[in-house]
Amino acid sequence: MLDIERFIAENVTGRKESFFARDLEKNRDAIRAEIEGKKVCVIGGAGSIGSAFIRELVKFGPASLTVVDLSENGLAELTRDLRSTDGIQMPEVYRTYALNFADPIFARIFREEKGFDIVANFSAHKHVRSEKDKYAVQALLENNDIKAAGLMDLLCEYPPRHFFCVSTDKAANPVNVMGASKRIMEDVIMAYKDRFKVSTARFANVAFSNGSLPDAWMQRLQRRQPLAAPKDVKRYFVSPAESGQICLMACILGRSGEIFFPRLQEDQMKTFSEICDAFLVANGLEKKEFKADADARAFAAAMPADSKEYPVVYSLSDTTGEKGFEEFYVPGEKLDMDRFASLGVIRESPRKPAAEVNAFLQELEAIFARPDFTKEEVVLAIKRFIPNFEHEEKGKNLDQKM
Repeated sequence: MLDIERFIAENVTGRKESFFARDLEKNRDAIRAEIEGKKVCVIGGAGSIGSAFIRELVKFGPASLTVVDLSENGLAELTRDLRSTDGIQMPEVYRTYALNFADPIFARIFREEKGFDIVANFSAHKHVRSEKDKYAVQALLENNDIKAAGLMDLLCEYPPRHFFCVSTDKAANPVNVMGASKRIMEDVIMAYKDRFKVSTARFANVAFSNGSLPDAWMQRLQRRQPLAAPKDVKRYFVSPAESGQICLMACILGRSGEIFFPRLQEDQMKTFSEICDAFLVANGLEKKEFKADADARAFAAAMPADSKEYPVVYSLSDTTGEKGFEEFYVPGEKLDMDRFASLGVIRESPRKPAAEVNAFLQELEAIFARPDFTKEEVVLAIKRFIPNFEHEEKGKNLDQKM
């Protein structure tokens, strides 16, 4: 069985030690002081980043941990993993609930608990493929923005000491609706930064996270299906553990209104196709490259069980919303590059006033209330709110590819 953690260290990040190890160690006492004995609620905690955050969090002794996620199976696996890992000390009170944070029952839990010291929200649509049509766009914006605003209103009843919500590098100069939704989400939460402490983080692709392309290669290999990857898309990567660490530091060490990002260098970027090459080698296989999906599928269906040749399709990116490069900050954002060794901090970023944010969310709800609304008018509304939103509709989405 492939050792994924070792593969990521050797072939994806190129780091044997966490990129954030130095900053974590330096700030360990400050982090413990804010977590030990505290009540914590993690929303979307069964996902890759949320669960990585929880694994880091429990090292610092919270008194209670409430985890909310729509995936009942994911919550079960999270619990099994935590209770099966040597060295993890579980909080005295640990509860999981399979529900949406916008459900009335979540509000009931929150009010009867009289809030939490720390609230971290990882519940989000994260895929560029989430903008395939008007229904997908509505679900994306409702979850990432409209419902997020409702959560912020709820938190005002019992303000937390720390609130964190994960963002993305794609929020900087967004070119897809997912990235734009995260940029809007930043405006939503920052509108509350004077009412309680809010912080967020923009960071890179999490290697082999649930639903990611590398994770899909593992599924394809088990089913003896072809592997696919773009050969022209370069991305920054962090390991799953690193994703939890950057979120923990942004949540606990961030000041209200700040955005954290990893100080990765451009030469640390990789293409998916070169990672896929290494993945095949690590599994004792040799790639056999095809130009057409159908030819690759036919080869996979006919290949002998002991075949060392394995079909792959490497293509140029040609779908709506793919960004050719990654960036963590844009002109006009004030940076602090001295506070941490591995992290940059956006101290200030131009933000819409709360009234304008609320008016935009109301505009979206009005659009969605009409049965004949179109994806195009939603995109135009976003462009009015985010003037530098450069969205190009290519008429093809990721669900049309392997």
